[in-house]
Amino acid sequence: MFFPESRVRVYLYGQAVDMRKSFDGLYAVARAAFSPDPTGGDLYVFVNRSGRQIKVLYFDRSGWCVWAKRLEAGQFIGDWSQACTREIDCTQLKLLLEGIEPRRYLKRYRHPNSGEQRQQQHPTHGHTSHRGQGNSDQSRGAQWAGSLA
Repeated sequence: MFFPESRVRVYLYGQAVDMRKSFDGLYAVARAAFSPDPTGGDLYVFVNRSGRQIKVLYFDRSGWCVWAKRLEAGQFIGDWSQACTREIDCTQLKLLLEGIEPRRYLKRYRHPNSGEQRQQQHPTHGHTSHRGQGNSDQSRGAQWAGSLA
């Protein structure tokens, strides 16, 4: 199995590549597309047009290595219109090799910038709550204190 080190840089090529290319062809693509020298030990990831095959090119101390994988079902990259040539980290590479496309997702919660936006989001702010009796900590304390008397 192929396990890159965390200090290795990983580059994903954002266009479909002919998977008939091997060492020299992939090296030529990497040299043209990326600014760092491909012989520096970095990993270069290429995916074919259908998104079912992936090749990783890297240079170890003695020569070129190509690691390849073909999915029987699913795709490495689902939408080529959103794919771009970029640097990814080792975690994203591992997700990609498992068939999970690394994307940047929005966070589920965002902090409001000002109090005005907060009041617009919660129009009942300052009014009586729609919650039932006994849902707040204060009412629980009052109920507990009342049961002792």
